[in-house]
Formats: sequence, C-alpha cells, structure tokens
Amino acid sequence: MSQILSFPRRAAPHLAAGQQVVLFDGECPLCHRLVRVLLHADRQRTLHLATVQSDAGQDLLRWAGLPTDNFNTIAWIHGTDLQVRSDAFFAILAQLGWPWRALGALRLCPRGLRDAVYNGVAKNRYRWFGKLPAGSALPGEGEPGRYLPEGRRAAS
Repeated sequence: MSQILSFPRRAAPHLAAGQQVVLFDGECPLCHRLVRVLLHADRQRTLHLATVQSDAGQDLLRWAGLPTDNFNTIAWIHGTDLQVRSDAFFAILAQLGWPWRALGALRLCPRGLRDAVYNGVAKNRYRWFGKLPAGSALPGEGEPGRYLPEGRRAAS
C-alpha cells in the first residue's frame, strides 16, 4: 500500500492547480538519464520538472520539510501530496502510458525492500556515475513549460 504524505496546508509553491512536479538532483548523471526517459515517455506533458538545486526546488523542499542540501531522493508533488523514494517512482510511472505503467506491478514488493534498493542506489550514485558540474545543461531544458519558471539557482 502506498503512503502519500498530504499536508493540511496550502498547495506547494510554484505549482498551478492540478500541476505535478518531479524534483531531481540536477548534478546526478543517473538522474539526468532517467529524466530523459521521462521526457520521452510523458507524451501528455503532465509532469513538470525542477532540480533540487533550483530556487523552485529549494522552495519545494522547504515546503515539504525535506533537507535542502545532501538530497538523496526523487520527489513527486501534486497539490498537497508528496511522495518520495520508490513511492515517488511509482507515482511518476502511473502518469505515463504503456509500457511504463506496467512497471507499477513492482509496487507489490514491500516498501522496506523497495526503499532499501532505492537508498543503496541513491547513496552510491555519484561513485558509480560521477557528478555533473553545477550549471550543466538539463535534459529537456529547451522544451518550453517543462521546468518550473524561475530557472536554476546559481552555483554555490
């Protein structure tokens, strides 16, 4: 069973009513590859994107009560709903068509096991795939309306 974290407060900042956003690490090559697949698979253009390093991403992390540095999970936000780790992955897949939606069957695995695998990959992603320099081009950056509007935070 999925656990959606709902907040009894205002909707997430930077999102219009009904808008969904995927927060990802903009310095992670693995995350970039996954976002490229997501951009290709999201033919209805229902998902918007923000890196955790962007101003919008930082605002959304604060809104959700998540760390604004040392971020190690993907997040999916829709209205006041937040999902992280493997639950976010499955929430994102649910927005896509065939064959991606079929991968949702993996949700039947216990969350503890799913999240243990997810956390292992997240912990080692820089060692396995390297780290992109701050300010690197983002997948789909040239597609209007894909990223939340105010762009990226300057490199620190």
